[in-house]
Amino acid sequence: MWKLFKDSNDINEKSVIGFVSFVIMVGFAAADIITGYFGKELVVQQFIFDAFMILTLGCFGISSVDKFINKKNQGPEEG
Repeated sequence: MWKLFKDSNDINEKSVIGFVSFVIMVGFAAADIITGYFGKELVVQQFIFDAFMILTLGCFGISSVDKFINKKNQGPEEG
């Protein structure tokens, strides 16, 4: 776990945060389905769900663009 906080590591922090946010969103959805099955309403404020959605999309989007740019820069140079 402490490797995550070092400057030189192989872990993509944006992907980790995006995955954790996604797991929380799935947890909200599962809890909503389970409580709905038992006839109770799970009240989750819309802005909380939207914040996790934006965080997930932002982290995965930035991570994908970063991977694409790094792959493009490491390609063979034209001479």
